[in-house]
Amino acid sequence: MSATSVALGLVGAGIGRSLTPAMQEREGREQGLALTYRLVDAEAPGRRGFGVEDLADVLAAAERFGLDGLNVTHPFKQAVVPLLDELSEGAADLGAVNTVVLRDGRRVGHNTDTTGYGAALAAALPESRGDRAVLVGAGGAGVAVGYGLLEQGIAHLAVHDQDAERADACVVRLAKRWGDDRVTAVDDLSRAVAGAQGLVNATPVGMHGHPGLPVPAELVRDDLWVSDVVYFPLETELVALARSRGCRVLPGGAMAVQQAVGAFELFTGRPADAARMQRHFAELTA
Repeated sequence: MSATSVALGLVGAGIGRSLTPAMQEREGREQGLALTYRLVDAEAPGRRGFGVEDLADVLAAAERFGLDGLNVTHPFKQAVVPLLDELSEGAADLGAVNTVVLRDGRRVGHNTDTTGYGAALAAALPESRGDRAVLVGAGGAGVAVGYGLLEQGIAHLAVHDQDAERADACVVRLAKRWGDDRVTAVDDLSRAVAGAQGLVNATPVGMHGHPGLPVPAELVRDDLWVSDVVYFPLETELVALARSRGCRVLPGGAMAVQQAVGAFELFTGRPADAARMQRHFAELTA
């Protein structure tokens, strides 16, 4: 892209506290772009809400208003897929999209959740390659994180979810890309963690409004590395417990920054300064 003006938005429900607009606009300014980023909140207080059935109208309105792209979050990541003209390989594998580029009359879907998590893991825990890990939570975030884990070289991924059918569906999707020998669904969480070197939370447990631990505290051993995708708050109960026991940790903020880095590059065609965006994120969450 040669344009110096970029208009973007985030479509989701209950996204009023999102830090994505601030991160994207700051990086745009640093690169000399007139970049604007607005929230399209399906649950904005005092406004008429919308649902999955209205998503086609939201996309059409974004195109009419000349937006260059949209980030998409819960509950629209899967619902948006059939409304697009093209999917990246990763988005097609996942069946979920968090970034839509609107260009030349076409809607192209990508998923920077998985690339963002992979980049965060590679930077913070490069020694995790070849490890066995347990993924708790098999929803949309779980599938994306599972993809990122396997792509970064996790030798085997055990997937656990309170909904066994959801865990099975996650495993089926991941196994299509990575093979049956590298990913399995598990019911016995204690046994799975006992045989693993890594533990990853991809559930909402630990975020504001959903306090607590996603696993029993006694499962968090000092020789585990522990990762959490939740970043409100950055220091979740799981991360705090893991730190107190001497575990290596990967908090959710790293994934949040790296997925934003990937989206910025897709929207603008320019490389983002990941270190600068990380510093800005740290300022925003201080």
